[in-house]
Amino acid sequence: MRAKGVSLVIFFFMILSPCLTCDIYSDYDFVFTIVQYGGGGDWYNGITGVKNLLHQMEKRCSVKIYPREKIVKLTDDDLFLYPFLFINGHGNIRLTDEEVVRLRQFLYNGGFLFCNDDYGLDTHLRREIKKVFPDKEFVTVPFDHPIYSCFYKFTNGLPKIHEHYPGPPKGLGIFINNRLVLFYAYNADIADGWEKQQVHHDSLQKRELAIQMGINIIYFALTQ
Repeated sequence: MRAKGVSLVIFFFMILSPCLTCDIYSDYDFVFTIVQYGGGGDWYNGITGVKNLLHQMEKRCSVKIYPREKIVKLTDDDLFLYPFLFINGHGNIRLTDEEVVRLRQFLYNGGFLFCNDDYGLDTHLRREIKKVFPDKEFVTVPFDHPIYSCFYKFTNGLPKIHEHYPGPPKGLGIFINNRLVLFYAYNADIADGWEKQQVHHDSLQKRELAIQMGINIIYFALTQ
């Protein structure tokens, strides 16, 4: 039933966005879209881990997933054809005024953004998101929110894969009319756990938790 739910959502999404059905992605139910941003941060970090996550999600969820990432800029003409965006990397991120407006429009129009706290990104990301939503603050996403149970169950919220700051991991969010439009995995570095064991030397258990949480995030984005 879960896989059918995803396919149904994608079917209606593609009917509403006919241009998507004309390109190389038309035979797939989901495309993982990475934001290429300015400012000097390595937005491309962790792409091999993304491929691993997509491979696992296709096996486990019976969803036909494009096997590699798509890179987009927030100013690209086809931005609004994709329901999901991912921001990752170390160091600085800086959005232009046009990009701020486009991201705000994307999220208000039904899109979803997942931000992964790779080390060094936090301060810069919070500054830029404040430009997108000057009237909103990050809030803790409660443990009973569907993002923690829509496919796999996470009773205690976000799992910690890597620690970058003192304290527990936090699943932070931005809500629009009670809809979670931005999920920020803080002090957890979920994306590092998508990599193969030899990259960060994480245990099988940690990498499995990271994969499960990644699947939940994508599944939630496609079925909310």
